[in-house]
Amino acid sequence: MREGVSERIPNLDALPLERVCAHDGVGQIDFVRVFDSDAFRGPWNFVDYAVIPPGASIGRHTHGDDEEIYLVLEGSGEMFVDGKTFRVGAGDVIRNRPGGTHGLRNDTDRPLRIFVVEVALGTRSDE
Repeated sequence: MREGVSERIPNLDALPLERVCAHDGVGQIDFVRVFDSDAFRGPWNFVDYAVIPPGASIGRHTHGDDEEIYLVLEGSGEMFVDGKTFRVGAGDVIRNRPGGTHGLRNDTDRPLRIFVVEVALGTRSDE
């Protein structure tokens, strides 16, 4: 790897994870904010990486003026989106619409790894 590149290209396995309770979910998840809004010129709010242990969840919560994408990297679980509950697994991409309510529960005996991207509606100004 070229010198200085590692600062711009985070490796998910090398990032320090923080244990948090996500949106009043069950138990705690391991989480890191890979990029916050300052890393982008566009309307991105953040890019997160999370590991949801067996039995833990990201609690159901409702979004405002933003859209969010969950990308399941590994494992499986039960996803709730706008009144519907369904199975998700590795490779699934779930859109959480503006004003929508969603949550994710790991109901298996293996870790569930996800990537979360949130984008604000409209555009950000570079002030």
